[in-house]
Amino acid sequence: MELIDNHTHLQDEPFRGKEEFYLDRAQKLGVTKLICVGQDPDFNKRAIDLSQRFSQVYAMVGYCPDVAKDYNQEAEDQLIEQLQIPGVVAMGEIGLDYYWDESPRQKQREVFARQIEVAHELKKPVDIHTRDAFADCYDILKNSNLEYGAVLHSFNGNSSWLAKFLDLNVCFSYSGVVSFTKATEVHEAAKNTPLDRLLVETDAPFLTPKPYRGRQNEPGNVYYVAKAIAQLKNISLEEVAEATYTNTMRVYGLK
Repeated sequence: MELIDNHTHLQDEPFRGKEEFYLDRAQKLGVTKLICVGQDPDFNKRAIDLSQRFSQVYAMVGYCPDVAKDYNQEAEDQLIEQLQIPGVVAMGEIGLDYYWDESPRQKQREVFARQIEVAHELKKPVDIHTRDAFADCYDILKNSNLEYGAVLHSFNGNSSWLAKFLDLNVCFSYSGVVSFTKATEVHEAAKNTPLDRLLVETDAPFLTPKPYRGRQNEPGNVYYVAKAIAQLKNISLEEVAEATYTNTMRVYGLK
């Protein structure tokens, strides 16, 4: 059985200098690949550096909603250059965040749509962060070219939003939230997500799944995310692992 953590932040402070230790721990739980996700110039560079150091690590780069206010032509030119580096598999994380509102909402929408365009021009998928912004996110995606795929990371929408996004070329990645007792809407969405559109992630060091909720998250814990989904769908862990591994390889063009 093999698993892929398709959205993690191994370049974040808790892991620095200890990346090999956490990769070994993940390997023991069957997590054989992971995608290290950028969000700003520093995290983008660190993700790329890790993808070049470790064969099982891939990277993605992008400007997340928090730093959308800093996006300009220079930033775009750098992303275009980085997206052509071997091992960089997607534009992300990008999107909208109306909870923290670190950038003006109109600027968030403009930068989100533009980064999707850039990714399409380079034949790359996109990895999407959306918080308290499903309506605007849906409208932007509906009017974008998603020929090369998109992933809604840490999907926490209800079944109604799931149904709407299923009409687009979008996959749904579930994090540790799917294991939380009170996350009933996420439980229902996971149950209703077709196996061929399902991915798993940790978003480490955040959103630690049960039974380790409250502790620092790490890539190996994607095993427990997959286990929670298997229980919700009443299928085997092996089925979830096989489907999510296959889907992640397909969406991100991994070999």
